[in-house]
Amino acid sequence: MALFTKEEALDYHSAKRKGKLEVISIKPCRNQKDLSMAYSPGVAEACRAIHADTEKVYDYTNKGNLVAVVSNGTAVLGLGNIGPEAGKPVMEGKGVLFKIFSDIDVYDLNINAKTPDEVVGFCKLLEPTFGGINLEDIKAPECFEIETRLKAEMGIPVFHDDQHGTAIISAAGIINALDISGKKIDEIKIVVSGAGAAAIACSNLYVHMGVKRENIFMFDSRGLIHAGRTDLNEFKRAYAQAEDKGSLADCMVGADMFLGLSVKDAINQDMVKTMAENAIIFACANPDPEIPYPDVKEVRPDIIMGTGRSDFPNQVNNVLGFPFIFRGALDCRATTINEEMKLAAADALARLAKEPVSKEICEAFGVDKLEYGIDYIIPKPLDPRVLTWLAPAVAKAAMDTGVAQVELDLDQYAKDLEARMAASKARTKLVVDSFGYDI
Repeated sequence: MALFTKEEALDYHSAKRKGKLEVISIKPCRNQKDLSMAYSPGVAEACRAIHADTEKVYDYTNKGNLVAVVSNGTAVLGLGNIGPEAGKPVMEGKGVLFKIFSDIDVYDLNINAKTPDEVVGFCKLLEPTFGGINLEDIKAPECFEIETRLKAEMGIPVFHDDQHGTAIISAAGIINALDISGKKIDEIKIVVSGAGAAAIACSNLYVHMGVKRENIFMFDSRGLIHAGRTDLNEFKRAYAQAEDKGSLADCMVGADMFLGLSVKDAINQDMVKTMAENAIIFACANPDPEIPYPDVKEVRPDIIMGTGRSDFPNQVNNVLGFPFIFRGALDCRATTINEEMKLAAADALARLAKEPVSKEICEAFGVDKLEYGIDYIIPKPLDPRVLTWLAPAVAKAAMDTGVAQVELDLDQYAKDLEARMAASKARTKLVVDSFGYDI
């Protein structure tokens, strides 16, 4: 059942002020003195200070809390290559999530750039202004080259959420699912339906966690990826089986996990029946998963299942990751977001799922209780504790691996985050209420 109509969605985006974001001054401009400090001549003092020490840009500008969401609109949600203009509502939405969940400011930059060279060149020019770059909705395989080059050539965090968001959240789910089932990560067999940006990134992170590469059976639209195929790019070749092991149904036999990042109805109940005991299914195609949740539970109630949907248990939702990963990375001024920081985020999510859940969070999701187990292995996106668990964990990993430029007192940092978010939510409510929205 739809939560809204087409007209309601369009009204939401067009009512009152158009779009979803605006820029608001956070310093007073009440009189001549304020005006002269905001601009000329007082602004020159900040300019001189930064010119003498470039690092002062973090003290006298918003760089340390500013992320560029950059997209060329070539792989937007489930809509495909619809262009930068049509993709802009999504990028504005990303900005809303950054602000609401972690008080990070965003400029969405939707660019007419077709080649990796164009995207890379554009992003590199942004480094003086932004504290980090969130790449979004850029098609594979170009997205791999773009992110790799930018991470090597820039001194600020660059993160392609389409790749790593699902990887991190699903990794948290795997940690807890294996804890419940008693299986070992280096022994599990994984079948992956889909071979795009998210599928490759998920598989890379799983290997970093201990999954054996040869135990990953990846399928694209032409079938199993194996060494006998001549149509594979370098990223797919990394997951090529030594020989053709058959169809998706063949490889599902005895599988400990199915990861779906493909299309509706990619698997069926007969395939599910052949999976190993206490298997994992993450069917993440949106809006309709590779197999419906009720269909799985009807034939295999032992399976630990998650989808991309909020109306079933264990939602694999990227909003559990990117706002908090960037929050931690920005606050310790990390120069990159590395594998250790991603795994720290996944581990923090996994640990949080084992903690008691408040009545308020349960009520927000229409359930009586949420307790760690087969139907609750991933925290809910609206749990306010995600910020104070993930951001410090990410910052700690950055400090431990030597990519942080600022050392944080993590206990105090968590307390500061709580206070910051309370103030941010109060400001947001004031702005929204002032426009009298009734949507």
